Amino acid sequence: MEPLLPEELSRYHRHILLPEVGGHGQQLLKAARVMVIGAGGLGSPVLQYLAGAGVGTLTIVDDDGVSLSNLQRQVIHDSGTLGEQKTESAARAIARLNPHCRVVRHEARFDAAFAQDHLPGHTLLIDGSDNFSTRYAAADSGEALAVPLVTGAVGRFDGSVTVLKPYEAGPDGRPNPRYRDLFPEAPPEGVVPACAEAGVIGALTGVIGTLMAMEAIKIITGIGEPLVGRLLIYDGLAARFDTIRYKRRETRG
Repeated sequence: MEPLLPEELSRYHRHILLPEVGGHGQQLLKAARVMVIGAGGLGSPVLQYLAGAGVGTLTIVDDDGVSLSNLQRQVIHDSGTLGEQKTESAARAIARLNPHCRVVRHEARFDAAFAQDHLPGHTLLIDGSDNFSTRYAAADSGEALAVPLVTGAVGRFDGSVTVLKPYEAGPDGRPNPRYRDLFPEAPPEGVVPACAEAGVIGALTGVIGTLMAMEAIKIITGIGEPLVGRLLIYDGLAARFDTIRYKRRETRG
């Protein structure tokens, strides 16, 4: 691994002070390549905190542009970037925050074919998309390519986060669960309205996105217990966190 530069030692001093992270953990962050699907409400805090934490390479996948209605929650963008590609706007914000972080941009939609071409070599995949087709594609691709996946979702006032590593076994020796063990199939069209239809409180995306960034840092540095087999649910109106455990479903036939 690359040594930390003197400026990096100063920049990440508060990380290095933590015995659980230390210099070795910071070097792991520097060596990491993280692909983030979406530079929107969830992707904004994910990208900001991972760049701030010293992740060496952030690959951003988003084919959308910045619009005025985004700015209430997508805080990596601002009024001066209206009309720009989100990848471009996010890359400039990251450069201002941490010039040591390399950004790779893809103005594209994430699907299985894209993953086959671009996901290999990444340390981690983070899904901040807002539709089930992308979520299933991310889960399937992460499993097929043995890349850990942090996935999150938000509703109007609530959100959830989980971590998927179905290509590994848990402490009990059983294979870790898949995304389809949690959500066997996508809900019918129109049952779960998009943010554009139902609305979403802006700060909620910051809560869930920051939790996603924390899970990413844990996975990269090997500290703590990631949310594998656990769905963390946040109710913003009640200010309450709940955890649901889920397991790999038994296959029959």
